[in-house]
Amino acid sequence: MMFPHVLPFLAGAVTLGYGLCGLGFLRLWSSSRDRFFLVFAVAFWLLMLPAFSALWGVPEEDRAWVYIARIAAYMLISAAIVGKNRSRFRIRRGAAEASRAN
Repeated sequence: MMFPHVLPFLAGAVTLGYGLCGLGFLRLWSSSRDRFFLVFAVAFWLLMLPAFSALWGVPEEDRAWVYIARIAAYMLISAAIVGKNRSRFRIRRGAAEASRAN
């Protein structure tokens, strides 16, 4: 590899990006108290762990926990989206039933 310091630099940039996204979602959660934003913050911090491990020089292919952290983060994101859409559907359905009753 010609540039041995490029990989740690990029891993640090990715780690910083995921961490800042998590902090941004935490800020949104603190103002709205919507569980959706809290779950997204936790998911982005889970995604930050594999990139952070690259700073230590740990190859990603050798560690199963890297993939488990990614899968957990993606499952959290999917569950948050489904939960948010289901709650909106219930609210709309309840409003439609109330308008039909009148």
